[in-house]
Amino acid sequence: MTVKQILQLLIILLLVSCNQDFHLSKVEGKRIEINDSITTNAKIEAFIKPYREHVNNNLDSVISYSVDTYSKNDGELNTAIGNLMADAVYNESNPVFNKRTGKNIDFVILNHGGIRSIISKGDVTSRTAYEVMPFENSVVVVELKGKQVNKLVDYLAAAKRAHPVSSQLQLTLDKNDTVKYASVNNTPINEEGTYFIATNDYLYNGGDRMTFFHPNDSLYVLDYKIRNILIDYFKKKDTLNPKRDNRFIKINN
Repeated sequence: MTVKQILQLLIILLLVSCNQDFHLSKVEGKRIEINDSITTNAKIEAFIKPYREHVNNNLDSVISYSVDTYSKNDGELNTAIGNLMADAVYNESNPVFNKRTGKNIDFVILNHGGIRSIISKGDVTSRTAYEVMPFENSVVVVELKGKQVNKLVDYLAAAKRAHPVSSQLQLTLDKNDTVKYASVNNTPINEEGTYFIATNDYLYNGGDRMTFFHPNDSLYVLDYKIRNILIDYFKKKDTLNPKRDNRFIKINN
């Protein structure tokens, strides 16, 4: 048989096989446990080592100092760490928003569950920011009418949880958890007015059942991660000493 004939036969067999139906009949899997018994690959370890050391040096560089340990469980309606986070988002985001739009953020709202770690007393590093905010959430600014801001206020009153809000929002509940007083920048909320509220993209999309962001007049995406905001804020503050205050409280009359 010549080479040409062999090639012709192979082509015929290939065409015939293409017309056959093949079906998956069985799938097998094997669990491979990752533990200390797996030996390190010296070449890979040597390649990764300088990058790991560089990242760790950056994360562990001291950028501020905390005078105490702060936890999200330290208060009923507002906490020192929550106030710090909301005020940091306001302080770092507002200049960006103002430069782009000529407008100012009215206040910030975040979520209690988004605080994932304490800030320990002592040196504060970039790693601290990663521990407090390990997610990739970024800041967005939403333009809302006053009637929707009132829905936001009602949400906070019903939740009775220390969701972080910046100091520009003042909210007081009475003994029955009814809103007794609410203001933005020391002015009662105007239902027909317009407000620019900073939050994160997770909450804007309905996280923690915060549905009051829709509908809205406009949305501004700042492309500024909250973790990076914390790092920038820490670098500007050589000492962290946040406090619980009267921005969101309950009174007994």
